[in-house]
Amino acid sequence: MSIKKKLPLIFTLLVLCILIANNALHYLRSKQQLINFNEKEIALITQEVSYQVESAKEGSLFVENILGRELRTASIAIQNSLPSKHEEITNEQLKALADELMISHITLLAQKENDIIGVKSSDPHEINMSTKEWEYWYDAFQQLFSLSPVTVQEGVALPNYWTGPIEIASSNPDHIDKWGYFYDGSTNFIINPYFRDNQVLEYEKRFGPSNVMERFTKELDGVVELTVFNPENFGQKDQIINKNGYNYIRIADKPIWYGTYKYSNQKLDAEMIQKAIKTGETQHYTETINEKNVRKTFVPINTDVEAPYVIGVTYDYGLIEKELNRELLNHILLLIPFILIVLITSFVFSRSITKPIGYIVGQVNEIAQGKFGKNLILKRKDELGLLTQNVNALSDFLQVYVADLKQSQEVIEFQAYHDSLTGLPNRRYLQEELNKMIANTKQTDSSVAVLFIDIDRFKDINDSLGHALGDELIKLVSNRLKSCLSSTNSFVTRQGGDEFVILFKNLELEKVKAAAETIVTVIKQPFIIEGNEIHVGASCGLSLYPMHTENQDTLMVYADIAMYEAKKQGGSKVVVYNDTINIKNKEKLRIETRLRKAIKEEKIEVYYQPKINAKENIVTGVEALVRWTDEELGFVSPDKFISVAESTGLIHSLWELVMKKACFQVSKWNEGRLEPLNLAVNFSPKQFQDSNRLIKQVVDILSESKLSPAYFEVEITENILFDHSTETIEALEKLRNYGVSVSVDDFGTGYSSFSYLKTLPIDNLKIDRTFIQDIQEDHSNSEISEAIITMARGLRLHVIAEGVEEEHQKEFLLKNGCYHMQGYLFSKPLSKQELEIFLKENY
Repeated sequence: MSIKKKLPLIFTLLVLCILIANNALHYLRSKQQLINFNEKEIALITQEVSYQVESAKEGSLFVENILGRELRTASIAIQNSLPSKHEEITNEQLKALADELMISHITLLAQKENDIIGVKSSDPHEINMSTKEWEYWYDAFQQLFSLSPVTVQEGVALPNYWTGPIEIASSNPDHIDKWGYFYDGSTNFIINPYFRDNQVLEYEKRFGPSNVMERFTKELDGVVELTVFNPENFGQKDQIINKNGYNYIRIADKPIWYGTYKYSNQKLDAEMIQKAIKTGETQHYTETINEKNVRKTFVPINTDVEAPYVIGVTYDYGLIEKELNRELLNHILLLIPFILIVLITSFVFSRSITKPIGYIVGQVNEIAQGKFGKNLILKRKDELGLLTQNVNALSDFLQVYVADLKQSQEVIEFQAYHDSLTGLPNRRYLQEELNKMIANTKQTDSSVAVLFIDIDRFKDINDSLGHALGDELIKLVSNRLKSCLSSTNSFVTRQGGDEFVILFKNLELEKVKAAAETIVTVIKQPFIIEGNEIHVGASCGLSLYPMHTENQDTLMVYADIAMYEAKKQGGSKVVVYNDTINIKNKEKLRIETRLRKAIKEEKIEVYYQPKINAKENIVTGVEALVRWTDEELGFVSPDKFISVAESTGLIHSLWELVMKKACFQVSKWNEGRLEPLNLAVNFSPKQFQDSNRLIKQVVDILSESKLSPAYFEVEITENILFDHSTETIEALEKLRNYGVSVSVDDFGTGYSSFSYLKTLPIDNLKIDRTFIQDIQEDHSNSEISEAIITMARGLRLHVIAEGVEEEHQKEFLLKNGCYHMQGYLFSKPLSKQELEIFLKENY
């Protein structure tokens, strides 16, 4: 659809939406106004009905009292007219006397065994009628017979007289009665005169609320039903009374006191009535009942008194809807001509805009088709004139831009698939090319080889000489790699950083491996950059398709795994992937997972190797050794899991756990010893990478465990001193200043440089077990051990011999002044419980 048609349509729709929104708001406002009027009308109705109910109550009580006094007067007249014994009186006498006194009936009540019954009556239903089940009525009869004041709350009591409230007759529930009961001891019966039906209810029929409620429903439009509800019983199970063989409901217990209940919705109405009584607020809802849409309103009256009630007003909601629909139709009829005027006006307005726009669109279409250079002429000073000038400028600009774009696309396409530093194909190119080669291999039954290359020591060179020189080195490496390859069956890509991948196709494993060995040899040759002679190596991992896997991603992973294996073996090497490498990695991962859980759950055990002063035959200390037995892996050698802990970073939490357990345990042992034990704990090189943290941990744990620094010994290997010389030496000096001692473990197996022993913060040397085990029974092969002991004595260092297993080894060490030893000759590493037994039995 063109703008010429759209613009009037959109404008018309916009105006239409505004008008509809306005009418909707007016509709809602009118609806609320009608509901408010309805609620005010209902308030007036309920006010009038409640007034009539209250008036009827007060009037009924007044009339009831008058009737009670008349019945007392009648009782005295009856007493004066009858013999004192009921046996001498006939029912016909009572009937004639009742007619004479203008009362409904007379009944005489007498005591019979355990009951008070009607013995004579003008009403046949009352003869032989039992009153024992009449509750407070029966109580009043007994009190009259005993000539006691009647104390029941209901009714009205006078001397020798009690008048019961207006109630349904239990002897004949079809009637409503007002009773009187008189007894002064002069007769053997209670005189019971009473009024019935119209004589009792005439006041309420003439002056009660029923007439007003009926008038409202007939004269007020919309009011279809008025009901006065008893909230205590409405919606509840009927409280049926069973007396003298009759079932009936008391007046006070009826669920509806006045009005009708034709529009019945008992369950929901009962909920609304109870809510109105509890909250004291009017409740209402709208629903279809008896095929009529009605709005029911429930107004609570006198909620703070003993007998509150609820007035229900049922209103014909259809009247409100009818009025709203009539008003809505009027608005719609007014809306139609207004919309037609807007539509015609917008068509005229849109034509003045769309005609020049169509002229401009034609030029834009030509630009879209690549036809640049044509200029438009439109003499207008508004926005359309400015738009024309911009279109002309755009046409000229695009003519220049398209020429530049063609040149830029070639550059962008090259950069998307090539490394910006070396110009080699990048990772994206490699993935697509490898996918093509594998697809072709499946058809030709040939092979593809992936060679993953990582430059050894590149990070050190990059960090020390700078990134600019590092980038230059990567360029030179890439040139050497390209010079090693044939362009027909291989090509090299740069993965990023110092990683390269070479793809070979249709070459046997031996030829690919030979090409890789050549690459290793070429990369080993020195590089000269800005006068610096730089030496690097190349760790190469090789995997083949389909020999090792038929999955492209897995093929890359296998080459990467093989490359890391080459690095583990010292670098500058070619490793062909095999399942053993993968099994080792999986085993390492499994050990890592289980070790992580064991550390978290503190299932790592600490064993203790006793240190012996062999000259004095006493235990001077213990070396803490870590042991781990896993639920799945069984016993795991420390050589295995410690290396995993160091490579994964778990060594810190593992060491902290062992350190805490050992320190707290040795501190506890030292509480009862005359000669406290010294504790030696091995430290990992990884821990000295953050020396400040390490020192804080040592100080905190010794403080918490209350183990004196004088009884704690740090054990390190020679390699630690050279891997992190400056930081490590500063850390060891701080620890010595704190009071701990430092031992070099396995001395003689590392650098074994005597010069550093003079300057480094060291207290003890531990002769490696290999030198001790070389000592023969005739003390031959002992030169190294003897030299270490002599040197340590000259440097004023304590010396400890490890791995002492034979008596002649002990004798040699004692003879040469080395008194401190540990080894299986004295004891193997012991658990906490075993060491406690060992100390008691031997030392």
